[in-house]
Amino acid sequence: MNTTVMMERIARRGTMRRERALKVVLVLVGLAFSAGVYPVTESLWHVNQSMYADDMMLSLYVALGIFLLLAVRNPSANLSLIAFTAWSSFAHAAVMAVMAFQNANYPVDLVGVAALAIIGIALIALAPAKQSRERGSAAVV
Repeated sequence: MNTTVMMERIARRGTMRRERALKVVLVLVGLAFSAGVYPVTESLWHVNQSMYADDMMLSLYVALGIFLLLAVRNPSANLSLIAFTAWSSFAHAAVMAVMAFQNANYPVDLVGVAALAIIGIALIALAPAKQSRERGSAAVV
């Protein structure tokens, strides 16, 4: 067997594993974000005005979760969504970290900081490589 052919097969296997892992992460994060629909509806049902800001934020995560679940079908076609989820998770984690350190009553927020950082890292590490235009046009030919 040709060495080049073996290397291509190994690379293909690695890409397939990475895509499978990305799909698992997308499903887990999508389900976790979508699960926020319960506290939002619960809060709105009981007219808990002190939670309205949290409800608005959580409703955005619910929508994002649904789109992540839809992105599982074709992650390569959803690179912008994956990147947005990763970088917005980092931004949210940074704000939560500052708030947790400013207010000692919120050490539990550090768990959220860690979770959001892990989500961001996992999505960036597993995101498919962007295809160059040359490669994409060569595939079409």
